[in-house]
Amino acid sequence: MRMKTISRLWMGALVILLIGFPFVSDSRGALILLTQIFIYAVFAMSYDILLGYTGIISFGHAMFFGIGAYTTGILLSRWEHTLMAFLVSLALVLILTGIVSYLIGVMTLRLKSHFYAMLTLAIAGLFLVLAEKWRDLTKGSDGFTFYIPDLLKDRTTFYFVALGFMFGIFYLLKRFTESPTGKVLQAIRENEQRTESLGYQVLQYKIIASVVAGVAAGLSGSMYAITLRFVNTSVFATNVTLDALLMTIIGGVGTLFGGMIGSALILLAHTGLTDLAKVHWIFERWMIFFGAIYILAVMFFPQGIVGSIRQWREKWTKTVASK
Repeated sequence: MRMKTISRLWMGALVILLIGFPFVSDSRGALILLTQIFIYAVFAMSYDILLGYTGIISFGHAMFFGIGAYTTGILLSRWEHTLMAFLVSLALVLILTGIVSYLIGVMTLRLKSHFYAMLTLAIAGLFLVLAEKWRDLTKGSDGFTFYIPDLLKDRTTFYFVALGFMFGIFYLLKRFTESPTGKVLQAIRENEQRTESLGYQVLQYKIIASVVAGVAAGLSGSMYAITLRFVNTSVFATNVTLDALLMTIIGGVGTLFGGMIGSALILLAHTGLTDLAKVHWIFERWMIFFGAIYILAVMFFPQGIVGSIRQWREKWTKTVASK
């Protein structure tokens, strides 16, 4: 109970700090960067539902992110760019990503480990090709810009919307993982055969996890499109899924909160190393340094940052109790 109280205090302090940030800083760049961190945090948390809580590795998670981005972008570009249109696009994203994730789950989740991962990669590739070829709707790889609702044009307002979005999804996913369904998913992660022997329909629970993760990823894609006011086929790229994978692993698999930490570290490192390229030419190869940071993070935090902190905390608690 004491540790839970401390965790809640830390969470409360973080919320207060993030709410107060726009009032103490007038940096537009920092505001945009933090907004993107909030959005990517949701994407990373959605991937954590698969990897961290169910033990499913997917290389095609970007397809849901892309569906969300294109749905919102197309609707706002072809319809009036009002708040109602944006809300309708979110409803469509919920429906589309729910249907697609359900169908893909039914077709693929009977496969094991790397077979499933490679098939999801292939399906995501099909969505990428579809977006490139259906130029009348998507404008191909060139993409298209669109107007957004007047309420969301102000960067500070959208910052608070993205902040509320992140913590709202975090709360919902936390409740989901702590529910009886979430406990079964964790049992599947630990020992699928034993869970099935207890009478649970493992495939159905995996499909539930796929749908929840897909819907959350789709919503994050919608918010990402709004913050850029532009969308192209890059939202379906494999590196988008790999970003979510890195954020989840670095932050802490099976923690949800680790998705927030991971997204912050990845985007801050990316931005910092890109800015250093203006200082010295060697930093133009920022991907090498980025890879080195990732290797060091895995070496010193094998359970992810949040997971390692929890592990150290448990050891410290046991040591104090033994004394």
